[in-house]
Amino acid sequence: MFEYPLTIAAAPDPRMFHGWRPLAENLFPGQDASRVHMASLRGVDAAHLVLADLDLSTCLFTGTVHLDQIRLEGDCSFGTPPSGLHWRRWPPVRLTQRRVLAEEQHWRARRPRAVPGWVAGTGSAGPLQLAPVYRALRKAFEDGKHEPGAADFYYGEMEMRRHADDIPRSEKWLLNAYWALSGYGLRASRALAWLGSAMLLTIILMMAFGIAQDDPKQTATGTVPAGGGKVTFEIEKDDPQNPTGDRFTGERFEKALNITLNSVVFRSSGQDLTTAGTYIEMASRLTEPVLLGLAVLAVRNRVKR
Repeated sequence: MFEYPLTIAAAPDPRMFHGWRPLAENLFPGQDASRVHMASLRGVDAAHLVLADLDLSTCLFTGTVHLDQIRLEGDCSFGTPPSGLHWRRWPPVRLTQRRVLAEEQHWRARRPRAVPGWVAGTGSAGPLQLAPVYRALRKAFEDGKHEPGAADFYYGEMEMRRHADDIPRSEKWLLNAYWALSGYGLRASRALAWLGSAMLLTIILMMAFGIAQDDPKQTATGTVPAGGGKVTFEIEKDDPQNPTGDRFTGERFEKALNITLNSVVFRSSGQDLTTAGTYIEMASRLTEPVLLGLAVLAVRNRVKR
């Protein structure tokens, strides 16, 4: 416990002996000698602690007191997930690049069918212990006005919540959907990919089942009185007919594209649709604006100050 503010910072330049000879800093085999590594903060009250330009990729944070009040300045680096496409699981996965704590790497390395590249360790911390740690570091970054950096710790916090065993099954399904659709509102590319897929599916379904064979014609029927006078007509419109024959034509594609683009911005196209087309448009107007909103939210979370 530090009674006064304490700063631990890496010197930007190597220490020099007399005669301008650099001091050898290779006392830790297997570590990058150019970086100063913090090994652990367990049991430390971090209320008055400032870390600057340190390598925290192997640092243990569980058990730190007042971790949300720590200040990280300069180039404080964390670990990252294994890069590249991993074929050990089906379908193959590409892990999202973000800041990862050492304890999460240890936990993931212990899991069955773990993706190669996670760093193994002796710690026993799991999602229930790591979620509060990510939450505290997120708050510390937010208090330091580093919103994009805080987003990585929010991603880690949500990942730990998604893998925890103490949450209801309904909440777990909700978190899985939130992760798959937009990476917890932080991955715009994922949301845009789903939006493009939904639009393509809507166009195909509209061309196949939704757009009527021909535009319904309006007909007027009425009766003329024998002695003349006022004539009354009743205008009726035929029901849209299900398409037959060639459904995938340029004209039908143009209509389907117009319907889909209007659905993205929650507007009705005003075109005559079959019964199936009406339900397809309703589903499109519900799902596609949500995906567009998730993409906008992800961009906002990455650029806000």
